Amino acid sequence: MIQSDPPLLNHYGALLCNSSTQCDEPQSRLTMEECQLPLIDLSGLSSGDEMVRQACAEAICRASTKWGFFQVVNHGISPRLVGKMRNEQVKLFKTPFERKAACGLLNNSYRWGSPRATCPKQFSWSEAFHVPLTKVSDEACYGEFTSLREVMIEFAAAMSKLARLLAGVLTENLGHGKEVMDNICDESTCFLRLNHYPACPISPEIFGLVPHTDSDFLTILCQDQVGGLQLMKDSKWVTVKPNQDALIVNIGDLFQAWSNDVYKSVEHKVVTNANMERYSIAYFLCPSYDSSIGSFTEPSIYRKFTFREYREQVQEDVRKTGYKVGLPRFLLEGTDCIYQASQPTVR
Repeated sequence: MIQSDPPLLNHYGALLCNSSTQCDEPQSRLTMEECQLPLIDLSGLSSGDEMVRQACAEAICRASTKWGFFQVVNHGISPRLVGKMRNEQVKLFKTPFERKAACGLLNNSYRWGSPRATCPKQFSWSEAFHVPLTKVSDEACYGEFTSLREVMIEFAAAMSKLARLLAGVLTENLGHGKEVMDNICDESTCFLRLNHYPACPISPEIFGLVPHTDSDFLTILCQDQVGGLQLMKDSKWVTVKPNQDALIVNIGDLFQAWSNDVYKSVEHKVVTNANMERYSIAYFLCPSYDSSIGSFTEPSIYRKFTFREYREQVQEDVRKTGYKVGLPRFLLEGTDCIYQASQPTVR
């Protein structure tokens, strides 16, 4: 009999038995077209040549508009640091499930599966630690994992610096100063998520992480070489080819709203692997809860809202339906057709 740690198989099996809804999502592991995300060398931003700096900034903004995703190299986070972080991450997730779930590690942020799932297609075959930046340096959060703390502090600081650099480029492109994001984003709402996707030999239809967009300004992803990330491009799913030297950056819902749909928050998912486990770490750049998110120009497609309001609406929708609705909830009356015309087809 197949065993799983955490007990994902038990939860998925219960959903399969109790679900009255046919799972209509196509098999996730079917061969998809492989895409090469735009690859941007960030050393251009610090060049002494103004034309080189301008070209690099334009490449970032163009990718954010056309793809909503891009890769960066020469990003300032050393292979040494990435390797140390990955080693500590693996040790953490190798801890028996009972201890991860009960000992309050990393601000008691351990999560697994999809507690709110009501049918199999809402289930994620994964586990994660969802750590606020304000808790990264807190010794009480680490228990016996003392070596993890030092690495987490260094890694979080490096990812935060990179996120703010990229956000500054994107705001400047729309005529605002780099300080815009510094003024509304703080450590109390930004966070790191350590992800582990165990091998899943039982069904190719199970997601590692269900299709979604990110509820932040932007996300930076550091992943291993197993692969599994897919995104929606031109109304179809494409597979992202891993690049060991690159980090992946994607635009979140809040930047799409702030930019009035200039930048795109694109649906993405993780598919499971039958034989290999996958690790990744994501940094999420978020505003303070009471920050007002409004489009930088008029006429606006979206009404103004706070990050708190957005999060609460997302959570309410997931609680009621099992799905995130996201930005369409905040469209101004009469802008639905504009929004739909600018979006890829979503299943």
